Amino acid sequence: MKRRDWIKLSAITGIGLTFAQRTIARSVYHSFPQNELNSDDFGPNFIWGAACAAYQVEGAWNQDGKGKSIWDTFTHKRGNIHNNQNGDQACGFYHNYEEDIALAASLNLDVFRFSISWSRIFPSGEKTINPDGVQFYHNVINTCHSYNIEPWITLYHWDLPQALQDKGGWTNRDILKWFSQYVDFCTKEYGTKVKNWMVMNEPAAFVGLGYMLGYHAPGEKGPLNFLKASHHACLAMADGGRIIRTNVEGANVGTTFSCSHVDTHKGKPRHAKAVRRIDALVNRLYIEPSLGLGYPYDGFPALKKIENYFEEGDEERLIFDFDFIGLQNYFRIVGKKSVWPPLVWAKEVPAKKRDVPMNEMDFEVYPEGMYKILKQFAEYKQIKKIIITENGVCYEDHLQDGKVHDSKRIQFYKDYLKNILKAKNEGVPVDGYLVWSLTDNFEWSEGYEPRFGLIYIDFATQKRYIKDSGLWFKKFLEH
Repeated sequence: MKRRDWIKLSAITGIGLTFAQRTIARSVYHSFPQNELNSDDFGPNFIWGAACAAYQVEGAWNQDGKGKSIWDTFTHKRGNIHNNQNGDQACGFYHNYEEDIALAASLNLDVFRFSISWSRIFPSGEKTINPDGVQFYHNVINTCHSYNIEPWITLYHWDLPQALQDKGGWTNRDILKWFSQYVDFCTKEYGTKVKNWMVMNEPAAFVGLGYMLGYHAPGEKGPLNFLKASHHACLAMADGGRIIRTNVEGANVGTTFSCSHVDTHKGKPRHAKAVRRIDALVNRLYIEPSLGLGYPYDGFPALKKIENYFEEGDEERLIFDFDFIGLQNYFRIVGKKSVWPPLVWAKEVPAKKRDVPMNEMDFEVYPEGMYKILKQFAEYKQIKKIIITENGVCYEDHLQDGKVHDSKRIQFYKDYLKNILKAKNEGVPVDGYLVWSLTDNFEWSEGYEPRFGLIYIDFATQKRYIKDSGLWFKKFLEH
C-alpha cells in the first residue's frame, strides 16, 4: 500500500476502490515556460519551510522512556511494511536534530514543521509524563530559534500511543479526554516558545487506512470503526484548536487536510454524480464540520449514519474558526461511475491507465491540480488563510560522489509554485509553502524506498547530502 493511498478513494471510503499498482516513474512531463520565479514574487510575508513527522524521522523508538506507539507495534509485525522495514532508527533525528536543523537553515528556510510523538511525552498515553521526552522537544525548539528558524508543531501525526489503542483508540469516545490532556500539556509546556500550531495531520489518513482498511496502524477494519473514528477526529480537531487558543497567547492555530482536485473521466457528464461523491469524501468530509457546514450528506448520503455516534452538543462542538488551514496536495483524482463498490458507485481511474506523467509511487504529476484545489477551497468564505503544509515528489535518486542530481524534482517545484502563485494573484489567501520533506525518511507502509527529501540520507551510515533540489531552494530563497 502506497504512502498516500488514503487520498485515493479506497482509503477514504473504506470500500476498496481501485488504485494504481507500483510502476516505474516517467521521466518527463509538460511544464511551464522556463521564465524563472523567485521568492519575491510571493510577497514579503509569504512563509517558506520544510516538514517532517516524528515517527518518520526520529528513530529511538524505545529510548529514554518513550512508550510504544501504534506504528511501533504495526511495523514490528511481518508483512505490514514493504521489505518488512520499520522506523526504529529512521533518520535518527532524535540524535541528529541539530545537524538537520542546521541544514534547514543553510537552505534559507524560514520554518521547520515537526510533530510531537505523543508516546514520547506520555508513554502510556495519559497521566504519567516522561521528562526526557519533554526535554527533547525543548531542545528541538531551542535549536530552531538558535538558527532563526520558526518551529511549527503538529500535535498529532498518526502515532497514537499503543496503550490508548488497547482501549479502542480513535473509536473510543474517551479519546477526546486523552487528546485534550495531551494538547493541554504540550501547549502549556511549549507555548511561550512556539506560536504556530497544527492540531492534526490529515485525519482522513489515519482514519481511512488505519481504522477502515487496516493498511496502516493500528490495522483495524470496518465501516463502523471508520464512522466512529471520523467523528471523534473531527471533534478532537475542534477541541484541540480551542485548547491551543486558550493556552497560547498570540497563537496561530491551524490543522491540515489532504486534498485532490477531482475530474470526471474524459470529461463525460455521465460520471458527474460519481465525481461529486468522490469530492465529498476526499475534500469535504473532514473540513466542513469545523466550518459550521456539518458533514457533506448532500454529496454522500451514506455518511448520515455517522449521526449514530453523536451526543448532545456535538453539532456545535465540531465548529472551530481556525486561523489557517493547511492543505496537502500530491495528485489529482480522475473518477467515473461504477457498479462497485456499493454506496459509493464510483471508482478512480488510475494514473497509469491514463498515460500521464507519474512519480515513483504512481502519483500523477499534475501541477494545475494545485491551482484548481486552491481555487476550490477559497470558495469557503470561513477560511481566513491557507498554507500549503505539504507538497513534494518522490523520484529515484542516485548518490554519486556525494551529490544527487534531481532535476525532475526541481522542475516539479517550479511548476507547482507557479500554480500557487497564479492562485495567489487571483485572490486566493495562500500565504505559505512547506516542502515535503526536509530529508528522506521512513515513508509509512512503503518503507525507505520512496525519497521525497531535499536532503538525501544514506540510511546505512546516517550521512546527509543536500540534493540539487535543496540547493535550488537555497538560491530561490536568497531573493
